[in-house]
Order: sequence, then structure tokens, then C-alpha cells
Amino acid sequence: MTPPKLSIVTVVYNGGATIADTLASVAAQGYSNLEYVVVDGASTDDTLDRVRSAGDVVTRLVSEPDNGLYDAMNKGIRMTTGEVVGLINSDDIYAPGVFDKVMAAFTDAKVDAVYGDLCYVRQDDLGAVVRYWKSSEFKPRSFSSGWSPPHPTLFLRRAVYERCGLFDLDYRIAADIEFMMRLFEVHGVRARYLPEILVRMRMGGTTNRSLRNIVRQNREVLRALDSHRLPASVYRLIGSKLVSRGLQFLRRPAKA
Repeated sequence: MTPPKLSIVTVVYNGGATIADTLASVAAQGYSNLEYVVVDGASTDDTLDRVRSAGDVVTRLVSEPDNGLYDAMNKGIRMTTGEVVGLINSDDIYAPGVFDKVMAAFTDAKVDAVYGDLCYVRQDDLGAVVRYWKSSEFKPRSFSSGWSPPHPTLFLRRAVYERCGLFDLDYRIAADIEFMMRLFEVHGVRARYLPEILVRMRMGGTTNRSLRNIVRQNREVLRALDSHRLPASVYRLIGSKLVSRGLQFLRRPAKA
């Protein structure tokens, strides 16, 4: 019996140094009804060579200029045809067996979303854990305290995108936070939290690359909170984030 189709999207620009690991982690899942879409922003390095050398794991490749990360994600989501959709960055990798566990959770018709935990690892060593983002069950108004699921671990039914929309491109650096806030706080998606590591992410993402980006992201999060009529206090948001981020550097998963 053929399992439900799962669509995975990777957006990339000049990711030749890391995307081979991402592609390999998707291929290693061994899920039999997989659609894998790669959206390249007209890379100038060897990204396309890396993708093409991955064999038939990639079912659709598009390479053309875009208007940034979230525009490319929206483009990729629109290309998918699966019942469930996941997004994985071009410098992240899935843990073994993730697709089977996630799709098993979606056998419950009441589940709209599935997410789990994430490890930040060193750029040059995917086994070296630097931060451990242990998530938790969602509680209403959690986003006001800086809570959100680790976005790379989030899988959604296609119906969620159809009902709630895609990424809002007015948010240049926190569109993922606004999107998840909209899903959980406004539309009340029914989520299943899997308390285990689903994704390993290399350190050095866009938001954490500079103090300016961190400040800009927090401003956009506060704007999103206000837009969705949620409590929006800069002191509460920053204070909660400092505590939670600090714990991420101190905690270690049982199996690193």
C-alpha cells in the first residue's frame, strides 16, 4: 500500500559547500512516496552540479533569480503536490528515520502540524553539538514570550497552507516566526510535538550572523505580535529569549 505523498522543499543560493549533506540526509530517509523540490536562486558556485550529482532523489529543480529566502520558499511550496510539506535548509540535515515518524503522526486526521527538537552543530562537524533547542508543547500566547517551534523541524498538511497562506514577504528576516505565529496563535492549527531531534542545523544562520540582524528580527517579531493582537512587550520578549537561548547552550541531548 502506497503511503501518503510527502513533499520536501530546499531553497538554496551558493550552497555548494553544504547542500550535498542535505541531499544525502533526504535520500537516506528511504521514504517511498517522496517528492523533493530544490529551488535555486541562480547560484554562481557549484550548487547545481552538487544537486544534479545527487541522482534521482531530487524530483524537481528550478534555478532562477528570486526576491530572497521567503520568496523562494513560497515558490517551492507552490510547486509541491504532496499531502504533507516540509522545508529543510541547504545547510541542515535530517536525523535518520524522521520521515517515517512524522508521517506516522499524520495518520491521526486531527493533526495539522508536526514538529520536534533541533541541534545546532559546528560548520565543520555535524556531530559536534553547540546548542540544543529542545522545544515543547504549544500553549496560547507562547509567542509573546519568544517561543516558537524550530522552523526546520515543522511539517504541515497542504491544507494548512491553503487555509492560512504562505510567508508574508513584508517581513524580511522574521517571516518564519510571523508565519508560525499566524498558524498557532491565530488559526489554531492542531500540532503534535515529537520530543526528539529531527534536524541538525549548522551554526551561522542569517539571523544570528550579526547584532543588527538580531535587533531587526526582534523588531519584526514585535510587529507581528501587535498585528495579531497578542501581548507585545520588548522586555518580556528579550528577557525570555535570553533565558531560553542560554539554556540551549547548557543543555545536551541524551544522544548527541
